[in-house]
Amino acid sequence: MPKIKTHRGAAKRFSLTAKGKIKRSKAYASHILTKKTTKRKRNLRKGALVDSANYRDIKRLIPYL
Repeated sequence: MPKIKTHRGAAKRFSLTAKGKIKRSKAYASHILTKKTTKRKRNLRKGALVDSANYRDIKRLIPYL
């Protein structure tokens, strides 16, 4: 069997935690920031974990990370 290629776009967006969960960054933090509250923008800076519904699909995109 050949090796699976890593999806390079996914590799730049996701990283693994020590326990094997997948970390992601939050959306809606790049532009049109004037109408968003400071609290909302601050919370968008924090990382989040990938939901269990999407875990399998993303794990397939980044098999060796």
